[in-house]
Amino acid sequence: MTITLKTPNDVQGELRLRFRALRLRRNLTQDGLAKRSGVSLPSLRRFERTGRIAFESLLKLALVLECLSDFDKVAAADEQSLTGRSLDAVLAQKPGRKKGRLR
Repeated sequence: MTITLKTPNDVQGELRLRFRALRLRRNLTQDGLAKRSGVSLPSLRRFERTGRIAFESLLKLALVLECLSDFDKVAAADEQSLTGRSLDAVLAQKPGRKKGRLR
């Protein structure tokens, strides 16, 4: 088994490069992607330069670049993933009580 250690900065840098590559493959300018996604042009430019972006804006970009479904598996146990499940199965799943403090 191989263990790869990545820092949050490593992942952030890889994501910015992947999103930029996706944008270029779809022949979109930064301005075009910003307008289609509703993300401000300065935010998009900062993301492509530094990797910093609000999570909601990242998801908006992913929607336009057709990779939003990639986020379905993030931090999900197999039984929690929505991928490959029917709408009836998702709706039938009863939410269990989450551990934590009651307010």
